[in-house]
Amino acid sequence: MIKYKNITFSIALIVLAINAQAQKDKIYHKGWIDFNKNGKMDVFEDASKPIDSRVKDLLSQMNLNEKTCQTATLYGYGRVLKDEMPTAEWKTQIWKDGIANIDEELNSLPYNKKAVTQYSFPFSKHANAINTVQKWFVEETRLGIPVDFTNEGIHGLCHDRATPFPAPINIGTTWNKDLVYRAGSTVGREAKALGYTNVYAPILDVARDQRWGRVVECYAEDPFLIAELGKQMTLGIQNQGVAATLKHYAVYSVPKGGRDGQARTDPHVAPRELHQMFLYPFRRVIQEAKPMGVMSSYNDWDGEPVTSSHYFLTELLRKQYGFTGYVVSDSEAVEFIASKHHVANDYKEGIKQAIDAGLNVRTHFTMPENFILPLRELVKEGKVTMKTLDERVADVLRVKFKLGLFDSPYVNDPAAADKKVHTTADEELAVQLNRESMVLLKNDKNILPLNVKQYKNILVTGPLAAETNYTTSRYGPSNNPIVSILDGIKAYASKSANVSYSKGCDVIDATWPESEIITTPLTSEEQAQINEAVAAANKADIVIAVVGETDNQVGESKSRTSLNLPGRQLLLLQALYATGKPVVMVMVNGRPLTINWENRYLPAILQAGFPGPSAGTVVAETLFGDNNPGGKLTMTYPKSIGQIELNFPFKPGSQAGQSKSDDPNGTGKTRVLGALYPFGYGLSYTTFEFANLKLSAQEIHPQGDINITVDVKNTGTRKGDQVVQLYLKDVVSSVTTYESVLRGFERVSLAPGETKTVKFTLKPSDLALLDKNMKWTVEPGKFEVMIGNSSEDIKLKKEFVVK
Repeated sequence: MIKYKNITFSIALIVLAINAQAQKDKIYHKGWIDFNKNGKMDVFEDASKPIDSRVKDLLSQMNLNEKTCQTATLYGYGRVLKDEMPTAEWKTQIWKDGIANIDEELNSLPYNKKAVTQYSFPFSKHANAINTVQKWFVEETRLGIPVDFTNEGIHGLCHDRATPFPAPINIGTTWNKDLVYRAGSTVGREAKALGYTNVYAPILDVARDQRWGRVVECYAEDPFLIAELGKQMTLGIQNQGVAATLKHYAVYSVPKGGRDGQARTDPHVAPRELHQMFLYPFRRVIQEAKPMGVMSSYNDWDGEPVTSSHYFLTELLRKQYGFTGYVVSDSEAVEFIASKHHVANDYKEGIKQAIDAGLNVRTHFTMPENFILPLRELVKEGKVTMKTLDERVADVLRVKFKLGLFDSPYVNDPAAADKKVHTTADEELAVQLNRESMVLLKNDKNILPLNVKQYKNILVTGPLAAETNYTTSRYGPSNNPIVSILDGIKAYASKSANVSYSKGCDVIDATWPESEIITTPLTSEEQAQINEAVAAANKADIVIAVVGETDNQVGESKSRTSLNLPGRQLLLLQALYATGKPVVMVMVNGRPLTINWENRYLPAILQAGFPGPSAGTVVAETLFGDNNPGGKLTMTYPKSIGQIELNFPFKPGSQAGQSKSDDPNGTGKTRVLGALYPFGYGLSYTTFEFANLKLSAQEIHPQGDINITVDVKNTGTRKGDQVVQLYLKDVVSSVTTYESVLRGFERVSLAPGETKTVKFTLKPSDLALLDKNMKWTVEPGKFEVMIGNSSEDIKLKKEFVVK
């Protein structure tokens, strides 16, 4: 009898489950989904209705709990979320009423062992898993509001085995807008195929302090170059139907003294510089590419935390720039309002300030209720108005409607992800980005490219020769096969030459970074390592020394007090140089380094930067001539940290030398002058010349365009790329302007003897300055157009006048 009762009970459970699923299946109709499960098509469920009408209708149906749940991030599995897949317990969690977004969900971040998951690969398995999570929110919450699945994407999509791109500083040195657009399109396509709907990229920070740790994650020190490349990355991502979220807004990249870590604050930036330099890329990319997201930074400006600033989040971002997406906070930015900046009595008051200022979604590595519950209290207490909350939630919903999440919330064809992510063509693009990011800094007597048949014995040495950790990032793809520079050279040259290896030294010494200010003697082990490399060099015909920094010396929270090669690396190079053998230096670096001795004495220096996993293959191709380096520096290389700030662009006289003749204000010879390498600098294995600079007019009106053409010719014997750089000088102005500004660039590929005509158009916005009333104005007067190889190597000039 008991047996029959158990069978009957089991059948009843099965019937209940079938009925429950049937009820859920009923919400799916042809052309629409019954998200609120009321049996009719509401305005917000009707794809034919205007988005604003849909937002208004959905908002009117939401209660306080549901609204506040749309103001917080749930960090994904292994970060905050403990479950890979939905569980019965989710019905007791705060996200039972929905959530704004889930970040880095099931991406198998290798830097966090807790985040490694079975659902990241194959790619189709991840797409199905995201669908399962999304289905829970659609079917199990009262209103069924879909989730925005966010993820990082500055090195390529931050996902297991996605297409890996070089660090943003390398992407910058390509100066190739088309290539950056294609990279963005790849990130967007892979995101959409895997189920991510919002990518945290690009970074538009202007990296002005070479000591700062996150220089490696920035395109450049110049706002125009950043705006141009950032625009292409944003357009590429969003043209795939995925949101791009810009970061870090704003004035994030110049903390006092370049100090990172727990500082990350107090940028010493004047108001005009704020707008002309640090906000310029954000303003342009927002207006020209219409990104759907912006990340607010956790620093202050002029004593006001950005994340609690109505000026930054509402006045500038929405009213002046026209931003219509949603603002997500950088991690802990809301908490810092009270804990670091001390402009709020406690966290709850900081939440009020942030919401009132214009923040839409709080992100941090803690449970979302830490933000949601105090926010609910603030609304109930009347300290945050329902009108304000509705406005913040509406912005989030608007993005979800724009992304099509209320029309097609799931990955339509999960199986297709296996054919859409990290394809052969994607890998070729990634390798090409690495190739075009190579920058040749020195090449005495054309020692490069090396003739592989000329050298029978090649020594590869240096602490970075066999290292690979710089090729991947916490903010990019992982688990891809990596070729070290040593292995790349071996693969290229081993058939013709004997390639030997000796490490020479470690990247840092045991007392680093203190050894940068107090010299310590070499240990016996360190001396033995150098001696071993010297002995190997004596047997070699040429030495390739791979030196620089790794991911342990540059990156988030890794600012530096010196910019020399860390550890014993200079001592290694000097010992190798003393052998009399030619030493070719390959520099792996995520920021400018003060390589003064190296530049003076070594015959050739190739900057590899922080390339992606194909680093070794690309460096070998470049050293031996299959790849002609055409990259250009996007940051000024100082000779000493004592010169900082030393950047382009700069104000007249601010980077001047010292008077050498009688001067009533004094003369002096007390410091080293000039840059080691200027902004825009980079050599090639061929030569180029510019000619026929032409302007479409000698005079224009303030609202007129001017067209410019110039011929560039490859005068050498090898095919190569030249970056044609256009600089503009406002000769006389009502306020002090920069000595010159970058206002155009094109990377062109030329066969030997080939000439191409490059065209530029200067628009009124390119000529505008912030006048005495802080209004963008094109002033009458003379302007000078300059064409050159770098910001200092100008070849052609012509003038025009604004009437």
